[in-house]
Amino acid sequence: GRDAAGWALGDRPGGVQVATRFRSGDAFGARSGQLVGIGPFDPAPAKGAFRHVPARFHDGFAACRIALAEDSFELLALDPRAGESLAEVALPRRCAFVLGHEAHGLSDEVRQDQNLRLLRIPQWGSVESLNVAVAASLALYEYVRQHGQPAVPR
Repeated sequence: GRDAAGWALGDRPGGVQVATRFRSGDAFGARSGQLVGIGPFDPAPAKGAFRHVPARFHDGFAACRIALAEDSFELLALDPRAGESLAEVALPRRCAFVLGHEAHGLSDEVRQDQNLRLLRIPQWGSVESLNVAVAASLALYEYVRQHGQPAVPR
């Protein structure tokens, strides 16, 4: 089902990155995409995903957090320095993955939020972090892996 929500944060990351997150969100059954501080962008790379994963725009993190809390979503932020691994925690049925800015990561406001759980995607390489669209896809894949897979398309 569409219980997980993809959520993007950042200071105007590249439009391809934003649209790609929606394409991945549709592939993995995301309920919506929450965009904080992001202006107009080209939706073409999403390949029609906006018909299935609606975008909600927010001026700031606080407004987005409130909207998701009202819909009973637990907030999980992806941070390469987090102590808990995405692969080792039981993801809640209704959760929103918080993704930081491509270059700067999570904002101080997000890191200090007491209602948010920080998780890392395990990696062996020497790069500091993954591309935001890739990280979003991996998080949504893990959600689907834990909560059941859809039927194989015919």
